[in-house]
Amino acid sequence: MQKQSFVRGTFILTASSLTTRILGFLSGIFLARSLGAEGIGLMMMAHPLVPLVITLTELGLPVAISKMVAEADVKGDRLKEKRILAVSLVITSTLSIVLTLAALFGSKYIAALFLTDQRAYYAMLAITPIAPIVAISAVLKGYFRGKQHMLSIGLSDVVEHIANIACMLALVHLLLPYGIEYAAAGAMIGAVVGEGAGLLYLLGKFKLNQRKDGEPRNRASEHLRHGRRTFAELMRMGLPTTGLGFVHSIYSAFQPMLITKSLALFGLGTAMATKQYGLLVGYAFPLLVFPSFITHSLSTALVPAVSEAMANRNGMDVHRRMDQAMRIALFVGAPATVILYIWATPLTTLLYNAPEAGPMLKLLAPIFFLHYFEAPLHAVLLGLGKAGTTMWNYIAMTIMKAAAIYFMGSQFGITGVVLGMNFGICFITLLNFFSISGLIGFYFDLRRFVKVALCMAAMAFAGQYAYGYAQHIGLTPLWSMLGSMLLAIGVFMLSLVLTNTIKGRDSLRFGGPGRIATLRK
Repeated sequence: MQKQSFVRGTFILTASSLTTRILGFLSGIFLARSLGAEGIGLMMMAHPLVPLVITLTELGLPVAISKMVAEADVKGDRLKEKRILAVSLVITSTLSIVLTLAALFGSKYIAALFLTDQRAYYAMLAITPIAPIVAISAVLKGYFRGKQHMLSIGLSDVVEHIANIACMLALVHLLLPYGIEYAAAGAMIGAVVGEGAGLLYLLGKFKLNQRKDGEPRNRASEHLRHGRRTFAELMRMGLPTTGLGFVHSIYSAFQPMLITKSLALFGLGTAMATKQYGLLVGYAFPLLVFPSFITHSLSTALVPAVSEAMANRNGMDVHRRMDQAMRIALFVGAPATVILYIWATPLTTLLYNAPEAGPMLKLLAPIFFLHYFEAPLHAVLLGLGKAGTTMWNYIAMTIMKAAAIYFMGSQFGITGVVLGMNFGICFITLLNFFSISGLIGFYFDLRRFVKVALCMAAMAFAGQYAYGYAQHIGLTPLWSMLGSMLLAIGVFMLSLVLTNTIKGRDSLRFGGPGRIATLRK
């Protein structure tokens, strides 16, 4: 199996993520225009129940597989690699089938307990079979990540999204005349079909690579007979990851109810609360997370890279990878934040025909800047083998965020809900930052952040002026927005060059004026 370098693997994942984000973004626009805020709200209510089942079936194995396979690959232990995969597949396959059947048979009770709008029942039922497919795919992706073969993962994601969109568009168009709840269920069925297509590609690629490598085949029973130690190693890292995923899934399942209940206390009816929830998570959040595909791609490659560096006892390489991740997060998050803040309402109006989502996006954008750093920080902790730290950090954040959303939402409506979410983003990013700083130290250049802040200010001023001028001379909303955005991005890039911000050194230098560095041996 051909191994890709850290930089090449990151580039491949970024390219595939950009492709899938664009495809998903376009399909999201179609869904938003076809189903409306209410239909999107029904989908969002049904979807969070599935990650709970997936989390329980995966047992945190994908991350553990990625780390352990990377360490075994450094030592050239091919037998251990196959044993890791065999043990993981047996565990996830068995658990996923059992729990999915339980979820299907108990669907009526689950719907009555979790769904605040019972029309979401059909969408929940339609998405439930996706759990075993996602669980098995995640194990295979963890194996490919550990081998640092990112091309297979990237192509499987593209195949998955193409199949998903084709099926989803057809089913929504077909079922919409029968009611919005059936159309939402059709969109969920498209997701199941897409995941199935991605899994078939991964299985085919795995078998093809085995033939090319000419590795001897061992029976799964032999791996399982000697897999007790491997199972224990997987659980040592997998269980804390499962705990994090379990808390995330439970919170995601309760979040619609938490938000709608807090909005009800504020004085909104069920239909209006569902609509505002749909505007927030269906319209504002897709725009917010769209630019983060670059940092998430980097984070995917970062876990095995950091694990490999730690296995080789190369602490400097860990810091170098971490510094690369922070630079990319800064250079991606800064212009994205300005664009989402300045053009919040024009974006939601032109893309979704929902100007009322603009104020939510504008309120979230400045603090969401920290989200672009959170994923790499999380990946570094996992690469260091500190899955337990990530779990406890997330649990603390979830408790604080849920309380903030409930109390602020009941007092200030949807604005309070947004402020509660902003608080959660700040909290988890700072917790992960201080955790890494306490373990191995943390280095960043304050001058770089100051320069980027000045570049953001220049970009915002130029963009706002250009947008106002374009409207004044009578350009259409679309060309006014696109033209002013391109000008603003050009100003940002020019500012980076003029301030020498992008002339960073590849080697790390700790200490010195303007630098903050804390190092641990």
